[in-house]
Amino acid sequence: MIFISRQIPRRAGSAASVQTARATPLTALPLLALLLAAAILLSACADRPGADVLTPNLTEAPGAKPHTILVATTRARDPRPGTLFSGERGTGLDFANVTLTVPPAHQPGGIEWPKQAPGNPATEMVVHEAVYRDTDQDFVRDLNAQLARLPAGNRNVLVFVHGYNTMFSEALYRLTQMTHDSDVPGVPVLFSWASRGKTEDYVYDNNSATAARDNLERTLTLVASSKAEKITIMAHSMGNWVTVEALRQMKIGGNGLPANRVGNIILAAPDIDVDVFKSQLKRFGKPEKPFIVIVSRDDKALGFSDFLAGGKVRLGNYTNDDELVALGAVVIDMTNVKAMDPMNHGKFAQLAQLAPALRGQLAAHGALAGAKPNTIELDGIQISGVNQNIGLLPALAAPAGAATPAEVATPGVAATPAAPAR
Repeated sequence: MIFISRQIPRRAGSAASVQTARATPLTALPLLALLLAAAILLSACADRPGADVLTPNLTEAPGAKPHTILVATTRARDPRPGTLFSGERGTGLDFANVTLTVPPAHQPGGIEWPKQAPGNPATEMVVHEAVYRDTDQDFVRDLNAQLARLPAGNRNVLVFVHGYNTMFSEALYRLTQMTHDSDVPGVPVLFSWASRGKTEDYVYDNNSATAARDNLERTLTLVASSKAEKITIMAHSMGNWVTVEALRQMKIGGNGLPANRVGNIILAAPDIDVDVFKSQLKRFGKPEKPFIVIVSRDDKALGFSDFLAGGKVRLGNYTNDDELVALGAVVIDMTNVKAMDPMNHGKFAQLAQLAPALRGQLAAHGALAGAKPNTIELDGIQISGVNQNIGLLPALAAPAGAATPAEVATPGVAATPAAPAR
């Protein structure tokens, strides 16, 4: 039998981000090609935005709600109009400030993409204003300005770290959708690392994610230096690798986020080797607030990642919820939830629309006398580990009627049919 070596991303360790894996039988290559082709085909089934989708539209439509997103990124600036940042790596950490609006007829969980730039704010999500920022000081000043518009007690920040195969515009629109649907007070911050947004660039993306660890640490440090009262981090897919590694090195270096200011750390569909995650949790020790892990066992994207990793199960489709709970995690299992994307990889984005019902379920659980069940279920979602010290997802636990980011942001932009969450 003929063997051929392949390169896979290094999941732990030092500066080198690629290592040579065990030789792969040549007879396995047709299967790899088939899986890659299937992944590309499934990704192509959903609409993806054009290169000019971020072209600003200054028109204000009645009922369209604005949201301002602060951006920290390791991507290179893109000179093309309506693009802002490319999939190539920049030389360091860069910043931007983008205001978008969501149309009155927005469908929860979906994104109303502009059919043609600059889009129609009455029916689509569109960019109203986008400006580059050059320095750390600019970023913190913008963040404090947004926080100052919120009442004391609601000056919270959500840092979102996107996953593999994600264009900048897709990450920006996804965070806008979640911010709008959750209706929770706070300032959204997008940390965007240099993904090329192509299924076939898995290794490039993995190396970009690994190279972004230090700059995510720098971003979190900047957020902590602001007037934010609580900082919640949500990572998706490969973004979890960047996030957990950044938090791990911050802890090792003695520069961790202040425990009393951490809201929650939410790991959605994590593309992390389960064994690596277990070792990382042991290094962290049992956290004061557990990691919230969102899993789905029918996630096709993570199945593809399993194959590339030599059959090692990814955390996002792990089957032993009880083991993760014992390690100090709360597990939100969305296996039985129908996805809005063909890869079943973006279910996490649908949680925001269930916020009111989950708030009620959690309140009822908290009011129970005596011994309480450690698992609750709602609309196909199973949440295990709810008796741990948790404020379960600020996006799900915020009081009804609180001021929303839309009410305090600058005027913005509009939206299109549901695309896969990335």
